[in-house]
Parts: sequence; C-alpha cells; structure tokens
Amino acid sequence: MAGVTADPIPHPSLDEHSPGRPAPTPAAARPRATLVAAGELLRALSAPVRIAIVLQLREGGRCVHELVDALGVTQPLISQHLRVLKSAGVVDGERHGREVVYRLVDDHLSHIVVDAVTHAEEE
Repeated sequence: MAGVTADPIPHPSLDEHSPGRPAPTPAAARPRATLVAAGELLRALSAPVRIAIVLQLREGGRCVHELVDALGVTQPLISQHLRVLKSAGVVDGERHGREVVYRLVDDHLSHIVVDAVTHAEEE
C-alpha cells in the first residue's frame, strides 16, 4: 500500500519486570565474576522442583511440610532442593520454633521463573 507506513515494532524494555532497576548493560561490559554468578543462579533455578518451590514462595513464606503437601514430593527431596536454593541466595529460612519458614530473598528472582514458565506455556 503506497503512502502507508507501518508503526515501528515496539522493543520491550529489558527491565520491564523490575521497575526502578537500571537497564542492564551489554554482557561484554560485565565482569566475568558477575557472569559466572548469574550462570550459577540460573543453574540453581533449573530443576523443575526448584521452579515449583519458587512459584509457591512467590505467594509467601512456607515451611517444608507445606511445600511437601503443595508439591506432592517427599520431605527429603524438598529439603535437598531448598538447600540448593539457599546456597544460591534464592531463598532464606527463618526459624519459628521447630519449623523453618522459607521465603524468596527478593522478588526479581521470581520474575525469572515466572517469565520462563510463561514462555514455556506459549510454545
């Protein structure tokens, strides 16, 4: 069609899920240690049970038995995955009597998981 120009395709902001955070710089400008740490974080988030745990913790703190009930897996398996997530800095635990309540360290980690799940559901 002559004389008609298409609107430019909007480019989604790289930080659209993390309001108030500065736009990321290109990978080449990042220190190698930062890239290694990001890779370790993504590796910690890579197991299906750990993804399910993060999705549960988005809604609030949970103790191990609540995660066992919600996810239908054994207590030792949940505890093992929580150890991985805790060592990666994804979750933190706070003791309340005999139970430990686990929470996400910060919200932008859950965005990584939600975005990955949403992307997988679109395919």
